[in-house]
Amino acid sequence: MRILLVHRNFPGQFRYLAPALIRAGHRVGVLTWDQNQNPQPLPTARYRHEDSPARGLGGTYAQYAGFGATAARAAQALAARGDRPDIVFGSINWGETLFLREVWPDARHLGYAEFFYGTRGRDTGFDPEFSRTGLEAGIRTLDRRAHLLMAATDADALLSPTRWQAATFPAELQPKISVIHDGVDTTRIAPDPAATYQVPGGPLLKAGDEVLTFVNRNLEPYRGYHILMRALPQVMAARPDLQVVMVGSDGTGYGPGPGEGKSWKQVLLDEVGGRIDRSRLHFTGRIPYDDLLNVLRVGRAHAYLTYPFVLSWSMLEAMSLGALVVGSATPPVEEVIEDGVTGHLVDFFDVDGWAAKLIEVLSDPAAQAPVRAAARQHIIDRYDLGTVCLPRLMEFVTGEKPQG
Repeated sequence: MRILLVHRNFPGQFRYLAPALIRAGHRVGVLTWDQNQNPQPLPTARYRHEDSPARGLGGTYAQYAGFGATAARAAQALAARGDRPDIVFGSINWGETLFLREVWPDARHLGYAEFFYGTRGRDTGFDPEFSRTGLEAGIRTLDRRAHLLMAATDADALLSPTRWQAATFPAELQPKISVIHDGVDTTRIAPDPAATYQVPGGPLLKAGDEVLTFVNRNLEPYRGYHILMRALPQVMAARPDLQVVMVGSDGTGYGPGPGEGKSWKQVLLDEVGGRIDRSRLHFTGRIPYDDLLNVLRVGRAHAYLTYPFVLSWSMLEAMSLGALVVGSATPPVEEVIEDGVTGHLVDFFDVDGWAAKLIEVLSDPAAQAPVRAAARQHIIDRYDLGTVCLPRLMEFVTGEKPQG
């Protein structure tokens, strides 16, 4: 079949699916934003769109409808030269799929439905320290749903990576949603007792060393950076040999910055820096993927926190590596981690609770060995790329049941 994958930051969630479709003999092309800097080994068409901030009520829809219109015009140029995909599968996050049925009405249109915004029980209003409340804040949140609802309604079928993320969408859309995770390559993403990580300008860390890891694309409140930083003075004082490695950029991703030209990294360092040993706290910025895996391999404990929002790949990958994950007791995490069995859960806001739990698990790594083993086995059983997720993803896209 002829399959077009649409994603502003391709490959994104299609990083495993795209090559699998090609291996199966399908013809696969990509439609992406011209500012996407990721390598594109597949036949790729780009649309050029100047992004602009959303303004006023309806601004988010106007912003993403603009992306959709530009993507549709690029698709029309493809159609004019004879490109006729049988299947169009795209992320609905940025409006790119909104008008593609107008170009290819006979194709089957699929949507990657990652998250549906709401004013209750999700990220909005969750953290009172940084949340805006009231009618105006609610309007701004609900304004972000229009393009998602339009794209999801128009799609022939939808895919969400977790049950909780699927449940954020309206009940009327639930029958269209298949819950299939992108998958974890548990063969590659596996423990290695010989793993090491050279901290830039710091120590060489080895598996078995006392290391606490924290990984996110950006160091920001949405992923609990502020909570962990506030727990570190107690943890580092109790564990004088502990090395802490934090991976992530100083920018913002999901929430606003702190303003005044500062980063959340600096704001929290200013708050707690005088109470911690800075020589044992290492910020790496973003690092190559293989280095990231080794950071997680050498860790004695891995802290993962998130608002009720999209679940990070890094948490599942850490579990696949046999890491001991101490996670926030928020719905995305609770779907994967059973407290005391495949990891540990702590109330997101309980700074003292985080400190106590981290000190406990760092103090007795042998006692945590069964939890680490159970975590990896859970990922193999439920999220393994080759045996669980990829066959289901292929069937979702092509309609063909896997052989064997």
